[in-house]
Amino acid sequence: MKNSFAARATLKVGEREYEIYRLDALAQQGVNLKRLPYSLRILLENLLRTENGRSVTADDIRALAAWQPQAEPDREVAFTPARVILQDFTGVPCVVDLAAMRDAMAEMGGDPSLINPLQPVELVIDHSVQVDAFGSEAALLINKDLEFERNKERYAFLRWGQTAFQNFKVVPPGNGIVHQVNLEYLARVVFTSDENPRATGPVQAYPDTLVGTDSHTTMINGLGVLGWGVGGIEAEAAMLGQPVSMLIPQVVGFRLTGKLSEGATATDLVLTVTEMLRKHGVVGKFVEFFGPGLAELPLADRATIANMAPEYGATCGIFPVDAETLRYLRFSGRSEERVALVEAYMKAQGLFHDASTPAAEYTSLLELDLATVEPSVAGPKRPQDRVRLSGVNESFHQAVKTMIGGNGNNGDFAASGVPLPYTDAEHKLHHGSVVIAAITSCTNTSNPSVMVAAGLVAKKAVERGLNTKPWVKPSLAPGSKVVTEYLNKAGLTPYLDAIRFNTVGYGCTTCIGNSGPLPEEVSAAIEQGSLVVASVLSGNRNFEGRVQSEVKANYLMSPPLVVAYALAGRIDMDLTSESLGTDNEGKPVFLRDIWPTQAEVEGTIAQAIESDMYRSSYASVFVGDDLWENIAIPTGDRFEWEATSTYVRRPPYFDGMSKAAPTEVQPIAGARVLAVLGDSITTDHISPAGSIKVNSPTGKYLIEHGVTTSEFNSYGSRRGNDEVMVRGTFANIRLRNQLAPGTEGGFAPYLPTGEVMPLYDAAMRYKADGTPLMILAGKEYGSGSSRDWAAKGPYLQGIKAVIAESYERIHRSNLVGMGVLPLQFLPGEHAASLGLTGTETFTVIGLPEAIANSFANGRELTVEATREDGSVLTFKALARIDTPQEIQYYIHGGILQYVLRQLLNEAA
Repeated sequence: MKNSFAARATLKVGEREYEIYRLDALAQQGVNLKRLPYSLRILLENLLRTENGRSVTADDIRALAAWQPQAEPDREVAFTPARVILQDFTGVPCVVDLAAMRDAMAEMGGDPSLINPLQPVELVIDHSVQVDAFGSEAALLINKDLEFERNKERYAFLRWGQTAFQNFKVVPPGNGIVHQVNLEYLARVVFTSDENPRATGPVQAYPDTLVGTDSHTTMINGLGVLGWGVGGIEAEAAMLGQPVSMLIPQVVGFRLTGKLSEGATATDLVLTVTEMLRKHGVVGKFVEFFGPGLAELPLADRATIANMAPEYGATCGIFPVDAETLRYLRFSGRSEERVALVEAYMKAQGLFHDASTPAAEYTSLLELDLATVEPSVAGPKRPQDRVRLSGVNESFHQAVKTMIGGNGNNGDFAASGVPLPYTDAEHKLHHGSVVIAAITSCTNTSNPSVMVAAGLVAKKAVERGLNTKPWVKPSLAPGSKVVTEYLNKAGLTPYLDAIRFNTVGYGCTTCIGNSGPLPEEVSAAIEQGSLVVASVLSGNRNFEGRVQSEVKANYLMSPPLVVAYALAGRIDMDLTSESLGTDNEGKPVFLRDIWPTQAEVEGTIAQAIESDMYRSSYASVFVGDDLWENIAIPTGDRFEWEATSTYVRRPPYFDGMSKAAPTEVQPIAGARVLAVLGDSITTDHISPAGSIKVNSPTGKYLIEHGVTTSEFNSYGSRRGNDEVMVRGTFANIRLRNQLAPGTEGGFAPYLPTGEVMPLYDAAMRYKADGTPLMILAGKEYGSGSSRDWAAKGPYLQGIKAVIAESYERIHRSNLVGMGVLPLQFLPGEHAASLGLTGTETFTVIGLPEAIANSFANGRELTVEATREDGSVLTFKALARIDTPQEIQYYIHGGILQYVLRQLLNEAA
């Protein structure tokens, strides 16, 4: 490595010495480091340490050091994360692709063993447990057995990967949610090179940085660790030693003051922050929190805010390292040696925050007095749609207008409804009935204050004689076993169990769509009355069709509010003034009667949580139970693909691939539009993770391959099979294709004949014709999860380009990574304003020449749309291939092909 700025130095901590790259070496050359945001200083150290004259040059370092807050991002830099973290839904296709790359490498005469992670990779299996059983002590064991029964092929594949690939560790199922495990155990804050078996040379110390295949990787920003979510395709490149190409970002400062008021929770705070930042506009930007309010925010509250960076649209939402960081590291069981290294390194680098730290310069600035935060929820469809608790009833009635038509007035829905023959008593299900109440998701299960508060609400409710309504499906899915430990010690578990909030599993359940089926009687009543029922969950995502296919209204909220709404059994009420029910003496019980004070919560935490809980829970985190350890696995460097497997299948990305890079990209001409879509189309719409319908193309495929409907599992669990996923692309039950009016759930016309059919079938008809395809879309296309199949699926369907008004960061990158061209309408223009119906044929003029010239004449391309009557409409669109490195990926047909050719050339 080069050392142009003489930054290489030695840091001694205790008896050990570490090589470091000092940031103040730049200060000696006139760089004012204090004006740079904390996140950019972490990035600057990364460039100093990885300067090689090729991917990172001295000029790159100077450009970052001279960062101008108001400048539009236009300078590319190469970020090399210290590690990569995966979860199993997105991790399985990563490992599938690596296994396929080994095959391709061997078939092209290369050494397959070269396909190995160069950076440490940790995969946490957390997305596969489903809430089938609930409301009993047996639920945990039943769900676990079903999880292994459904996923044994996937788990065998991951166990093979753990033995076949170097530098790759797996946390078996049943240990917790990836982001919480990362926060509580995996994160180092300061990394040392001897933790990477592939590293050579003197032992270095440097900031722990990462990318992950889950958009909520940002949760670790609460610990001062720079990292964010990327698509699986980009993560694979990082695993194989490719730096992450990025533009030097703008950084939004968020100043916090004051302290949370009585009754307000960390969840209320994050919903407020999400609403503010979404309105401000932070897509593609870093957000950095600072100010005197930091001193009042425990680490868990910071992690809660950082977790939801994808919801407010930022690349990351980071907090600096300070005394609270050190306190949390000690308390969560990290060694004294690690804590000492973190403190010494951060202070030596000027990265340690305290009351005297001057504010940095920022692109823009927001401010929030924590004392103004009030109890809130978000819904019914988007996490940024915050509603004050007192306004939920009115909000729901307004939403019903669009969900069922009619006036959706503020009448009493409970007075009418569908009889529910579910228990001995007479009940009715109506619009607004809460049918799912889930304490779930890393956003809040990582936070002891809201988890203890939920337990205290349960305790007070039981003591007053309240219970959850019988039509509600309650569940508790702790983010780690530590949560169970402290709830047990606090004596709160029996009260949660008493109102049916039994532990159902350790993993990401309802928030990812693994909510499981509703009781048959409830499902029948919903269908009979075409009811708009609700879920309440302590999660971070509530997009249409995500939580449960029969539930149209979904509200995010704190765990104690989840308990409260389960007790009430309905969302169409004002919890601040209406009673939850009556007690043993027939007196009304209000939320204020059972809501714990901050002092009660803090006192319970102080006596219930111990540092040893973290040490014992994570002592053997990489060792599974008997179910895991007894899985039979194949041996060898190359995977033995099973022709009959419906879970793991060799993907076709490398079929017919040449060793040499293409001389030019193929033009896009005569393309047909497969779908015309509106605003806020999420990756859930494009590639759902939930249940598989029997009469869908995917359902038919599985039945043809001998899979019974009870064994369908979910789309998320079958991401290792491209045949399943390509059929599931655009199959979300709430997707509305404007080319197929009157349909919902993934239909498209085959335009030459006008016949409307499942979208996959239409795509295959076009593919057989040799017709390239396009998508037209509105704003925020691809928001939500960092789902690589939302790019892989369209690629396999034959989609060559998307034209949208705007893109979410990760999805745009994923499209490029699969060789799909993201085009963007010019400001103020969209399909309707241009008169586009989607029935035209499209040609992108001069695409091969523009790519060959690296967009030397600008990224605006001309698009010709030929109408059915032969007339031609011409308009401009912006090619969103944003960096020189992305140009290379697009030329090669995608990241994976680019990396494979690079490795072949290096070995030659």
